Amino acid sequence: MADKTLSWSKIGEEPVREKLDSGLEILVLPKPGLKKTYATYATHYGSIDSHFRRPGTSETIDVPDGIAHFLEHKMYEKPEGHDVFERFAELGAYTNAYTEYTSTTFLFSATSDIDACLDTLVRLVEEPHFTPENVEKEKGIIEQEIRMYLDMPGDRLHSNLLHALYQKNPVRLDIAGSVESIRTITPEDLYVCYETFYHPSNMLFFVAGDVDPEQIIHHIAQLEQGRRLKPSGPIERIFPTEPHGVSEKHVEQVMPVAAPLWMMGYKDQAGLSGRELLRRDVVMGLMWSLLLGPSSRLFNDLYQEGLINERFSAHYSSARSYAMSAIGGETPDPQRLESRLLERLPEEPLLEEHFDRIKRKEIGEFVALFENLEDLAFAFNAYHFRGIDLGWIPDVLEEVTLADVEAARRQHFQEDARAVSVILPHR
Repeated sequence: MADKTLSWSKIGEEPVREKLDSGLEILVLPKPGLKKTYATYATHYGSIDSHFRRPGTSETIDVPDGIAHFLEHKMYEKPEGHDVFERFAELGAYTNAYTEYTSTTFLFSATSDIDACLDTLVRLVEEPHFTPENVEKEKGIIEQEIRMYLDMPGDRLHSNLLHALYQKNPVRLDIAGSVESIRTITPEDLYVCYETFYHPSNMLFFVAGDVDPEQIIHHIAQLEQGRRLKPSGPIERIFPTEPHGVSEKHVEQVMPVAAPLWMMGYKDQAGLSGRELLRRDVVMGLMWSLLLGPSSRLFNDLYQEGLINERFSAHYSSARSYAMSAIGGETPDPQRLESRLLERLPEEPLLEEHFDRIKRKEIGEFVALFENLEDLAFAFNAYHFRGIDLGWIPDVLEEVTLADVEAARRQHFQEDARAVSVILPHR
């Protein structure tokens, strides 16, 4: 049944892949000798997918912000009081779920009773149960969660930056939505989103551990047969045209913090997918490692000046519909730190020997990823839903040159694409 066409021979891994008649993709990575098995059942559906057209229709559907996260919560509630958490606990397994901008993932990790855990994960994801009563009850729970995030300085720092960088793209909105938006969610909204985005054609099953791939795939296929679903057409996700420039150049908020928190971001080009998107990710990641990695000259100069601490970092994040860099951390002097970075980031020398060393380090970290099943599943799902094969990474790393990084730097640091978020202590 299974198709071993997805070879990651350069890293010594042989995942087994199968696509079922329903459109569901399954990937199993055998890891002989590991005691733990880790499985995820993920959908290409996240917080930014609130405007869409269902396959084969022309009607545009608009749903409240935060509904993907709300739906994730509601999937754990089943008829007749069945408790999914309790069932996983009985099996000695751990379960969790999380919603991001572009995906929602349900998972378990276990050391035994894998078939029973798979049964429970499938039931969790494939048996929605939404009623007016349980939806209203959930609104209160999620409202408390939203208010908790509003009181978290680190979360506000990043969220305020996205709100400042983007004028219309829904990535500027909090994943959980707002208190006002979730209050308007109905069971009918949830069923529309479930039936659209939780179709097997839009989903991925990933299993890694000391398992027999053929047996795992056969077991999942048997579970799926009863649904009698056929592949669906593509979902048309509708995003507003993002204007050039940022929404706000500078945003400040006062919160109970010991020292100021500062974060600067740059919008980047969107619309890439597949290998092009991966290449941009790799180039930008290498750029930030060269400029502000812990061993870089700039990082150490700022550290010696007392402007940053060891937790200061820079990273690049992207999807098909958005892309951005974010640099930040705690600092006693936000204005001076910003000035120093604006002065040095465009001109800091990028040395070939440092570039080669960082590439080797990245390859080493990529290989090490396959020994951490949680991180591996997270990375695989994130890349898959962006049209990227995880196994491309070593080749792309080898292809990228220092000249590519220099060109990206010249293009990226545009003043009209820059915004700053600051959290200040109470005076």
